[in-house]
Amino acid sequence: MTLKEFEKLNWEHDCSKTKLPKDYVPVTKFNTKTANGLTKAIVTYINLIGGQAERISSMGRVIDGRKVVTNVLGQQGIIGSQTYIKGNSTNGTADVSAIYKGKSLKIEIKIAKDKQSDAQKIYEQNVIKAGGFYILAKDWNGFIESFNTITK
Repeated sequence: MTLKEFEKLNWEHDCSKTKLPKDYVPVTKFNTKTANGLTKAIVTYINLIGGQAERISSMGRVIDGRKVVTNVLGQQGIIGSQTYIKGNSTNGTADVSAIYKGKSLKIEIKIAKDKQSDAQKIYEQNVIKAGGFYILAKDWNGFIESFNTITK
């Protein structure tokens, strides 16, 4: 399925969810040139065709304990610090976790020169060893080709 075909399928789905005339329903364009755009397109596609897919956020977070204070002379300064809390997800986890027709899929998104880390390679091996499927998606066409091969 080409990106244009997917966008049309998604638009038809959007039209079916509203009572508006089709002329008033906008076509969602997916920018698959960015990691976020490709991830959004993949998650939307799998959910649209009857699967279950979700984006996995594995980042930690920053707790900002800084405060702006004013001294007796009216001068302002910042006191306190920021603390980083490591995420609690599995090291190397994929960007997308999905199930389609009973098959567990893990999808890692890598755009342009981005490469898998060692932890992601180990995670891929563990997924495959456990009987799941792992897709390294670098673009829309490559994802569709891999997805179709796995799900046939």
